[in-house]
Amino acid sequence: MKLDVLAIGAHPDDVELTCGGTILKLIKQGRKVGVLDLTEGELGTRGSRQIRADEAAEASKILKLSVRESLGLPDGGIESNAETRARVIRLIRRYRPEILFIPFHTDRHPDHERAHVLARESWFYSGLQKIVTEDAGNRQEAHRPKAYFCFMQWHQFVPSFIVDVSAEAEEAFKAMQAFRSQFFNPESRERETLLSAPGFVESMKNRLAYYGDRIGVRYGEPFYSPRPVKVDDILTLYP
Repeated sequence: MKLDVLAIGAHPDDVELTCGGTILKLIKQGRKVGVLDLTEGELGTRGSRQIRADEAAEASKILKLSVRESLGLPDGGIESNAETRARVIRLIRRYRPEILFIPFHTDRHPDHERAHVLARESWFYSGLQKIVTEDAGNRQEAHRPKAYFCFMQWHQFVPSFIVDVSAEAEEAFKAMQAFRSQFFNPESRERETLLSAPGFVESMKNRLAYYGDRIGVRYGEPFYSPRPVKVDDILTLYP
């Protein structure tokens, strides 16, 4: 299966918390989108491997993803080395996406920063034919996606562009809240985290509203591009 976009997150729920609306918008436009979770989130204070896997499956249905895979790297131990890059490269070459969505290079969580390095280096090396990978016993052809764009997690950056997700926001919030083990639950006896604080979900809505306001719409998702974005018709930039 060929994808248009592959979104790579360090943990289950990272993608839903950052670019779920953009994914829904792309899929409504007829694009094929997949998600790669680098870890199973097993170090998370709340939930468990199985709970988070079940939540990821539910979120995937809401987003209508074409595929979702977990690389199974150790949570808290993401590294970019020849072995881990080969595993990510194999999936990039399998699905041959045009674009990658990846974490920003600076963030509060070390896993997010290391996920950026692993994803960015795999993006580049996947285009080198002399790096050999096999899939189901067959040698893969080199493939480098045309670009990668970084989504926003804890650290805020000046966006290169903001996607209008006003029409997709409610479904995006449902996909995010599918990870219910991570959010506020007054009956839970698990230790509280930043995500499980009573106001966290509302703060995420406020952030999307802020970036939406920056482009004159209700909700927006910000992205960073490491290089200028090509524009063919400047009149299409604004409605």
